[in-house]
Amino acid sequence: MLVKQISVFLENKSGRLAEVTDILGGNNIDISALSIADTTDFGILRLIVNQPEKAEKVLKENGFTVSCTSVIAIAVVDQPGGLAAALKVLESASIGIEYMYAFVGKTTNEAMVILRVEEPERAVKELEASNIRVLPSEKVYEL
Repeated sequence: MLVKQISVFLENKSGRLAEVTDILGGNNIDISALSIADTTDFGILRLIVNQPEKAEKVLKENGFTVSCTSVIAIAVVDQPGGLAAALKVLESASIGIEYMYAFVGKTTNEAMVILRVEEPERAVKELEASNIRVLPSEKVYEL
């Protein structure tokens, strides 16, 4: 149930993000979610792609510093309080969230959220036990 996320270290200079997306596109790798956290000098680009192993390989071959981490993808009801219900499950289980971001899914009544948590396997069990839909990696890579 864990999804592989690609993280790319980028210098804050013109064209670096375009270069990453061009390399991925040129290798037929589709991006379904992304987030950028930055400072004055650098940023970390986090990506969910349809072929994470290939993405990691081609970006490294092109000189980028890349790592792969496990995250959880959940679907929450797209209404006020939908995300709060899922976060309360993790809070009740004392599972800390390192970061999260939303992404566009091809559904009509759910919001998709990526979570990086302290204990991913336990988090999945807690979420599923509370009827929060945890998306399998194969499904996420198809979005």
